[in-house]
Amino acid sequence: MTDPKGPTKRPRKAAAPAASAAATEAPAAAPEREEAPAAPKPAPREAAVEALMRLAAEQPWNDIEVSDIAREAGMTLGELRELFPSKGAVLGGLARIIDRKVLEGDGTDLADEPTRERLFDVLMRRLDAMTPYKTALQRISYSLRGDPFSLLALNGVMLNSHRYMLAAAGIDTEGPLGQLKLQGVVIAFARVTQVWLEDEDPALARTMARLDKEIRNGERFMERAEDVRRLTAPLRAVGRSLLDRRSRADREDNLRDEPPASTSS
Repeated sequence: MTDPKGPTKRPRKAAAPAASAAATEAPAAAPEREEAPAAPKPAPREAAVEALMRLAAEQPWNDIEVSDIAREAGMTLGELRELFPSKGAVLGGLARIIDRKVLEGDGTDLADEPTRERLFDVLMRRLDAMTPYKTALQRISYSLRGDPFSLLALNGVMLNSHRYMLAAAGIDTEGPLGQLKLQGVVIAFARVTQVWLEDEDPALARTMARLDKEIRNGERFMERAEDVRRLTAPLRAVGRSLLDRRSRADREDNLRDEPPASTSS
């Protein structure tokens, strides 16, 4: 498609002959145009995150410096430092923006649906919220594949985010099994995200199929984990009993070893 041409000039009309006095009266002044209200200025933290995403969409991740982010966000280095300690922390700030967009959504229509459907809906809403940043995330993802330290730090950020995603889907995350669910969802969503980054289909058929597969695999894994927990419950009870007995025996030994209190003459 070719670029549209600029607007053509209208032909200028010939000068009109002299008219009557009434016709030559000055026209009424045109009403003043009201200025459109200015768009609300984003909060400083969001401005820094948005600046980083714009930069990451245009240049390699490793070429972006904190000074570039500050300049793009229209703030000083000192102001950026008050908000984020590092470039990675600014990237982590994107997760909070995405979290808020997902959690602001209304999921009451899925309240009576199975857990699988609720989780599927929440995670698809998360991908929808990530869509404006897709180009930047593609480039960032490629750059971070060989950086285990950054990936480990991002895993911690994602654990916090997905704790709220699971809560939005009505899934508990407390206790040992809850922590297992949480880490499992983080890993599963990372796999889904890699498919989503390469999925050019507006309907996201591949992405949705992979998400459904990951959720079903997670369900089967958690069922086996629950079976193991149930089968090992008696052993855990015996272990706790032995530890309690050992603790009591140690306290009694310490009491026997203490010298008797001296008595005054």
